[in-house]
Amino acid sequence: MNNVCLNSIEIYCTEITCRSGYNCVNIQYHVTSELHCFNCNNPGALSHTQTATVQITRLSIVLSGQDLVDWRKPLGWQVGYLGEKYDTWVHQPVDRPIRLFGNDFFEANTKTSWYMVPIVWMPLVIYLSWYCYTLLAQERTRLFITSDYSILVHKYSFPFIFMFGMFLWSFIEYCIHRFVFHMRPPAHNYYLIMLHFLLHGQHHKSPFDGSRLVFPPSLAAIVIGAFYLILRQMLPEGLGTSLFVGGLCGYVVYDMIHYYLHYGSPRKGSYLYGLKAYHVKHHFEHQRAGEDMRFEMPGIRASLYTNELKTSARLSEYKMFTVNNNNSDLL
Repeated sequence: MNNVCLNSIEIYCTEITCRSGYNCVNIQYHVTSELHCFNCNNPGALSHTQTATVQITRLSIVLSGQDLVDWRKPLGWQVGYLGEKYDTWVHQPVDRPIRLFGNDFFEANTKTSWYMVPIVWMPLVIYLSWYCYTLLAQERTRLFITSDYSILVHKYSFPFIFMFGMFLWSFIEYCIHRFVFHMRPPAHNYYLIMLHFLLHGQHHKSPFDGSRLVFPPSLAAIVIGAFYLILRQMLPEGLGTSLFVGGLCGYVVYDMIHYYLHYGSPRKGSYLYGLKAYHVKHHFEHQRAGEDMRFEMPGIRASLYTNELKTSARLSEYKMFTVNNNNSDLL
């Protein structure tokens, strides 16, 4: 690449040696006037105005004039027409904003700031925790094993039920993410492709979109409400609600960790550092594999769910990305 202006293309590469001397395993950049290495955050690391010696082992290039969609229009109604090309297209990340709907109201409800999640849901977690504890303290909540035999659910069991709810959420999210979000929709089904893109595909297509890293409360309320009704029907109120509030708290922690994995700078060697390394691999190397370590309960390894996750990321050989100039330290 020698004094070549690349303004007209977008590039995603998984291995490149930049001028700063780092072996940047994952670099995502939207080419404007220069190539930007997100790993060392040096805007001049790969400038098209200078001679740059680069080594690219795996490269996917999307020419602006030859892309499969019209980026000027909402993508929600376009992706279904991609058919067999959809799966390859959606796993070629870009660093650009995505509009899903033409209607401003619908579009606004697909975006949210990260802090809205704890603002909306943590007061409910606190209130329901108090409510469940006082309800169990009345010693009238019993779990019937048979019609003749039941177990008293004591108030001191609330913390354990709460923690089990958090663990249950972790397992449910893992299953949904692996078997639903990362299923390959039938190429002939327009609506399933569109649904896949709206639910999760858009996040893999534009992983740097900070407005879509957490679940908007307006949409989350529908899913959360459904889980609440199911647990209330299956279990006594004190037990079912205690399990629900633990799961709700687990969801809030999960969403906050997911946002941090994209925008935070965890200390090298820390638990979150390893988690971020794995999550980066999920987005840029093993996109089609649903085994994502986006969230783990502290001390609970995702290897409980799949043997593939037992192998930790080799951090000494794996450089992580950052998209924030304030978090430009190498991890």
